[in-house]
Amino acid sequence: MDQAIELTLDQEFSLRLFEDQVQRMSHEQAQEFLIEQNRLMTVRDAMYRKLLKHEWKLESDFDSL
Repeated sequence: MDQAIELTLDQEFSLRLFEDQVQRMSHEQAQEFLIEQNRLMTVRDAMYRKLLKHEWKLESDFDSL
């Protein structure tokens, strides 16, 4: 999948900065960071699903209760 998506130069630069930042973290800091990133990705996924359900009018009347 990574091969099908090309990143912009800005995105590649941002990834490199992120890699450098993570390399300077302690093991404990990296673990905490990963846990928080996973939480944020889960929240983002739930938000996208809710927005798509709303946009595609797939929500039932019971979803708002």
